[in-house]
Formats: sequence, C-alpha cells, structure tokens
Amino acid sequence: MTFEELNLTKPLLNAIADLGYSKPTTIQEKVFSVMMSGQDVCGIAQTGTGKTFAYLLPTLRQLQFSKDRLPQLLIVVPTRELVVQVVEEVRKLAAYMTLEAVGVYGGGNIKVQMAELKNGADVVVATPGRLVDLAMNGSLKTKAIKKLVIDEVDEMLNLGFRTQLKNILDLLPQKRQNLLFSATITNEVEALMQTYFNNPVRIEAAPVGTPLENIEQRAYHVPNFYTKVNLLDMLLNENPDMSKVLIFVATKSLADQLFGQLEFQFPGGIGVIHSNKEQNHRFNSVRQFHEGSYRVLIATDIISRGLDVAEVSHVFNFDIPEVPENYIHRIGRTGRADKKGVAISFITDNDAELVENIESLMSYSIPVVPLPETLKISEILLEFEKPKIFMKSIDVKLPKRGTVGAAFHEKIDKNKKVNVRRNHAEEKMKKYGRPIKRSGKK
Repeated sequence: MTFEELNLTKPLLNAIADLGYSKPTTIQEKVFSVMMSGQDVCGIAQTGTGKTFAYLLPTLRQLQFSKDRLPQLLIVVPTRELVVQVVEEVRKLAAYMTLEAVGVYGGGNIKVQMAELKNGADVVVATPGRLVDLAMNGSLKTKAIKKLVIDEVDEMLNLGFRTQLKNILDLLPQKRQNLLFSATITNEVEALMQTYFNNPVRIEAAPVGTPLENIEQRAYHVPNFYTKVNLLDMLLNENPDMSKVLIFVATKSLADQLFGQLEFQFPGGIGVIHSNKEQNHRFNSVRQFHEGSYRVLIATDIISRGLDVAEVSHVFNFDIPEVPENYIHRIGRTGRADKKGVAISFITDNDAELVENIESLMSYSIPVVPLPETLKISEILLEFEKPKIFMKSIDVKLPKRGTVGAAFHEKIDKNKKVNVRRNHAEEKMKKYGRPIKRSGKK
C-alpha cells in the first residue's frame, strides 16, 4: 500500500512527498482506518516503527479549521525532548496546512508557553506536569479538544506521572477520541484504559520482544570499564562507517566519565545528555548530533524512547540495561525508516543474567564476536568493579542471665558522704553563744 491509497488530503500527501516517504509502515497502515472511524485505539508498537506518523496522519486529516484557535488535538508524551520532536513532526506534515502547533514542557519558561497558547493553537504537545499547571491556571482551554493521544504511556507511568495523567483525563471533555500508544501493555495501562477509554480497538504492529529485522546485533565479552573504553576507541577509529553513533550507559556519572575519556580522543565530536544536564545543553546536544556536528552522543535511558534522530548508524550498549524492554528501545534508535542499522553490546561477567532475559524476550541469541587481538586489556578497576571482601563475622557468646552477678557494687568511703545543707545561724550560736547578725552600714 502507498500513502496515495490512504484517504489523505492533498496538503498531507504533498508534505509526505516532500519528506521522501512513499509507503506507510505496518502500524501506520493498520491504525489509519480504525482511527478515522472515531473509535478509541490502543496501539502496541516498539520504537522505530513509525508510530508518531501513525497517530498524526489520521488526526491531522480530521482536524477542522476553527476561528477560535482552541486546541482540538492534545498529545501527551513523557519527556521534553519528545515534545520538541513531535512538534517538529506536526509542522512537517502541516507544511501545506493552516495549523498552529505548540509544545509545552517543564523546565521551559511558563510565561512564554502561556503567551503561545493565548495566541492560539490547534495542536498542543505536552509533558504531563506542565500540562496540568497550564490547565489549572486557565492558560490551556480544554473544552474544544476532540482527540487525545497518550504516547509512550508505559514510560510515563514508570516516571511517576499516574496522578497527572488521571487529572488530565478528568479535565477533558467526555466526548472525545482516546488514542493510546505503548511498547508494552502493563496492568496499570490496562486499568487506565478500562477506566477512561470506550472499548478501545487493540492494534499490534510488532510485539515488544521482536528484534527489528533491519538491525544487525552483535556483542563483545569485555572485562571492565577501561577495556570497554579501549574497545570503543578502537572501533570508532577503525570504522569510518560509524558516522552517527549513539552510546547508552547505565548511570549519569558513568556517562560523564565516558565523555571525559572519549573527548580526549575525539575533541569537539562528542556530546553527552542525561537528566542532570540543563535544558539548553540537552537540546543543543541533540541538535548538534542531529546536524552531524557530534559524531557520538552518550546518553542514559531517559532518552532511549524520546530521541528520534535520523540515520543513526550504530547503537552501543556500553552497559547492559536491567530492564529487558529497554534493550529493544535502545537498539530501535537505529535501523529506522527501513534503513539498516547496527547494535553492539559490551557484556561483562556480571551481565550474564541480564543478557539471558533480553534473549528470552526476543527469542533470539545475540551473536558474540571475539575481541580484537590488538585490544589492550586494562587491569584498572572502578570502585564498583572491585571484588567485594567479606569479613567473617564472629558471634560473641554472652553469658547466660542466670550466671550474671549483681548490677551494682559497694561504694568507696569518699563516695558515701551525703551533702547536708549547713545551718549557719546554729553554727554561730554554738561558737559565740549568741546570734550573730551583720550590722547595717552607716
């Protein structure tokens, strides 16, 4: 099927042609007609399957011009990076339409966002917390909203946005179309749909555990952090086809540490992004990576779902994720839009169980390749890599209660003295035979 065969308007078809797309992905094709019918939808699709366009195409197709310029389409996403990207996608598709899209998120200037909403917006893309703030202070009018999209709802719940999501759903008009997209359907997601959705049609494009066919996966067994750095340095130097590389690490401190190691070898070509970085730094890092100024971007899992950068050539799992689904989200950053991608994982001895869980989820064994012969194996260990020394604890046997003596001892003589209040008048009487009084001064 081609986009021309879908019931799209000429402006949307022209925008899609400008973007160079000819065929819809599986989720886009399956979801379109159901969403156009007005039914509630639960779309299950893993990262990299084109689900952003899957909900944008039918919702923008049905958007009606309004003089009031009140929001008709509300899209709720978990991260500020995803807000920016979805707004960009809306503007690309609406290139030939009279439509205004506004993105609001925490960390941005709320007064600027309030002014943008006051000027009018047909589409609002928001993070849950800031959305509630703007709705409660009256800046966001919800009475005209006809369609609600909740994207990456499982991640939103993981980040602790349950209360905000429920508040948002209570604020919206009862008569609306609900569209939910998620990589996994948990019990919490099910409960949310049962409470607020009206018999949603479940559409599954690719189960979460399905490895993407256009992503080549391989792994190396590496002993420690500094050997991983040496291997990464070697691979980047020897493979010029690693042109746009995304590296996922376990923690923010490791991200900064790895950045310090790689920045020395590739000055000016490395970026790092995690939740401790300020807003402008995060946006600038993503922009420079997108434009090609950065060859490498180091990231934590906070953006494994919120980063949509075209033509990522390689994804490195510098650390294996503890949650198996996160592996799928990470590698889904490459091999997008029917292009080939490569995912490389560094596995330590402690990662054996994590890898087993990932392979069980995918029903696929990640091929392990031998380390290069010229690789320098480091013997320097970080603190958390050092073997733990456990001291044998010796239990001291206390005497039985019955054999214990008295809980007191006899006082020595000097401690037997008792303080007595002296009667000076009586002492004077004994000494002088009469009371002694001080005479007043003359």
